[in-house]
Formats: sequence, C-alpha cells, structure tokens
Amino acid sequence: MEESKKMIEDLLQRARKAQKQIEGYTQEQIDEVCLAVGWQVYKDDSIEQLAKKAVEETGMGLVEHKITKHKVKVMGVLNDIKNVKSVGLIEKDDEKKIFKYAKPVGVVGALTPVTNPTATPASNALSILKGRNAVIFAPHPKAKVSSKLAVDFMRKGLKKVGAPEDLIQIVEIPSIEATNLLMNQVDLVIATGGNAMVKAAYSSGTPAYGVGPGNSVQIIAEDADVEDAVQKVTISKIFDHATSCSSENSIIVHESIYDKVIETFKQKDAYLCDTTEKTRLQKWMWVPNKKGHIALNAKIVAKSAQVIATDAGLMIPNNTTMLMVEGKLPVDSDPFAEEKLSPVLTLWKYSTFEEGLDILIKLTTVAGTGHSCGIHTFNDAYIHQLAMEMKTSRIMVRQPQAPANGGNFFNGMPSTVTLGCGTWGGNITTENINYKHFLNITWVSYPIPPVKPTDEDMWGEYWKQYGK
Repeated sequence: MEESKKMIEDLLQRARKAQKQIEGYTQEQIDEVCLAVGWQVYKDDSIEQLAKKAVEETGMGLVEHKITKHKVKVMGVLNDIKNVKSVGLIEKDDEKKIFKYAKPVGVVGALTPVTNPTATPASNALSILKGRNAVIFAPHPKAKVSSKLAVDFMRKGLKKVGAPEDLIQIVEIPSIEATNLLMNQVDLVIATGGNAMVKAAYSSGTPAYGVGPGNSVQIIAEDADVEDAVQKVTISKIFDHATSCSSENSIIVHESIYDKVIETFKQKDAYLCDTTEKTRLQKWMWVPNKKGHIALNAKIVAKSAQVIATDAGLMIPNNTTMLMVEGKLPVDSDPFAEEKLSPVLTLWKYSTFEEGLDILIKLTTVAGTGHSCGIHTFNDAYIHQLAMEMKTSRIMVRQPQAPANGGNFFNGMPSTVTLGCGTWGGNITTENINYKHFLNITWVSYPIPPVKPTDEDMWGEYWKQYGK
C-alpha cells in the first residue's frame, strides 16, 4: 500500500508541475506539441515496434491490423484537432453576447484496456494534450510493457519541442490498488475497458468518462447490396481478431436474402457451424469463472478462428477466418447473443422490419444497450425508424462498424477509441470522447437589450385550446 501510494504521489507531483508549465502555452505552441507527439506514434518504425510488442505481450490480435489501427487513429485524431481552437477565446455569439474561453481540466488519469494497449494511449494522449493537460496512464497489468513503450515514444516527441516530458506518464507497476489511488487524486478520469473498470472510475469520486459494454449488431435489409454488406461485416469482424468493442457480434438478415448472405460469407472464408458444432463451440467459449459463474472464456478473446475452433475440438478448413452460428430464439436464451470479442458471428433471420428491429432491441438488451448498431439498406424509412426507436448512441449506415464507430476518413464521426454509451450504458455522455471533453469552459456574458416574451406569446395557443 505504501509503495503504491508513494508511486502515485510522485507521478501526480510531476504531472501537476509539468501541466503548470504549459498552462500559458499559446494555441500554436500546444498544436506543435500535439504534432510532435503524434509523429512519434505514427511513423512506421515506431508503429511496427508497438504492434509487435502488443501482440507478443497480450497474445491478442494481429500485428498488421494493429499497425493499420494506429495509422488511422493517430491521423484521425490529429485531423480532427487541426486548426481547432482550444486556447483562450474559442467561441463567440455576437447576438447573445456570449464569449467562451477554454481552460485545461488539469491532470487526467487514463485507464487503458488489454485489447488495445498502444493505440488507446496514443489516441487519448493527443486529445488530452490539445487542452493543455497532463495525463497519467494506468495500463492493464498484462499490457504494461507495450503501453509503456507507447508512452516512451510520446515523451520523445515532447522533448523534441521543449515541452515537459512529464505531461505524459504511466504507472509502471499497475495494480487495482494503484489505479484506485490514481483515480481518487486526478482531476478527471477516462476509462476505456471492461465494465468493472468503468464502474470503478465512476465510483472514484472524481469526474469520469467511461464506456459501456459493446455488442454491435447490424441489420441487413432485403434491399441491401449483399456483396457490399458481407464484405464490410467481414472486414470489421476479422479485423485484429475482433479486439474492438465495435466489432459486429450479430447480424439480423431478411429471410429473402438469408441464404445468399450465408453463401457470400462462405466465399469470404467464413465457416457456418452446424447444431452439434455450435454446442461444442459454446461449451468452450463460456466456462465457469473463479466464482463459479458461467462467463466468456478469456482464452478465446481476440484469438483467430483457427485457434478457437481447434481448442473447441472443431475441424474447419485451413483458410477459415470467421466462425458463424445461427442464433436461437428467444434471444436471451442463447449465449451467442452476447458480446464475444472474437471472430465468431451470430446470424438471425427476420421476415418483417418490425421483427428485425425487435430482435435488435432484445440483442442489445442482453448486452450493449447504448453502444451502437448498424444497418445495410437504402430505405430511409428503415433508418429513421431505427434512429427513433433504438436506445443507442451511434447508428452506422452501410459501414463496417469496427472502423466506423470511432471515426474514420469515410465518415464524419469524431475519431476516438473511447465511445460513450449514455445513461443507457451507464455513461455520462453518448458522444465519441474527443478533445472537447478535456476542456473547462468559462462563459463570459455581456448585457443585451431585454427580450422577454409576453404571456400571450407564450400561452396564446394553449389558451385557445384549453382556456385560461
């Protein structure tokens, strides 16, 4: 306890000193800092080292996919914050005479997941630095080496432009105790990871941004371009062995194209398990945990379809990149309705859009309320109905969810690795967490000529209908 306490106190002292040094930085200075830090975790040799170390240390994902993820996320965040004001007067409303001034939030404690141990620190650090803040990362114990390597690269960027290196630090000996101490003493917490981590962040007594559980689902409607839809789901599902919480866990397919969708998946090296194989796979994917409760087997998380199938005792073609199973109704009776964090996709069939929407709602009620969903259709009425009725923070239309939810160059979503899920998912916001969330804003208000409505203006129509 004393050792952890001393370690956290030292990190905080250094972080506060460093943050104080840049509190007066101009917009140009802090933008230069972001570019310098971003370059160190964007250039090819750095990314290759980070990707290799992450896979070697965690045993999760694919090196080439992690390289792609780094490139997209770092460039995406930099593109979002380029030419954006985050210092001094950032917004003015001449009509209402309101002027907004941006200030740092201070020192941020950032909790990072084992599934994304290098791109998460890189992405979050840039958004945090944009507001002239300092950050201390609390990595997952099983990913501490790769996360520290990312921090070391970013500190080189700080040094290159003469900024304090202690603006970015990491807990080198991570533990639940150390993380709790950190969360209790920083000015703001951002928690990217599992449910327990997020709950701990919200219970710390410190303002916090967290993410809800994922269970992304896509509807493939009868008018969809089947080849395009299947290609995009495949890209998303097999990317980095489905480490992303945005990776599709289920698809809900209209009965008129159901068989065609399955055949198209097979052409893209997916394997459909029969009833016996599904049972065998289920017994391997969900096993008793330390408390005796049936839970997702950690040994399947972010593993390849080949590894999962072999360990489950299945014989599949050598070229298989994804396993598929058919879902069984009612939804809450089938474990394959849940988030799986692996290249295993569940298929559901529907006949009317209302039936498909009902399955979608039930799937996200099992897990993933508030996170995201998607639809492959050209029918705006379907999209509108989905938007009106789904308790979800983001809906992707004709897009692969894993690369789309957190922002990409093919859509207008803010680039991030941290996806708010609103009160539906136990979070404070539905937004993609970005630089705006690491700013304190001072509102300056000047007097304006009074503009007050009359009683008639306000209640005139009401009085006509109901009387006074």
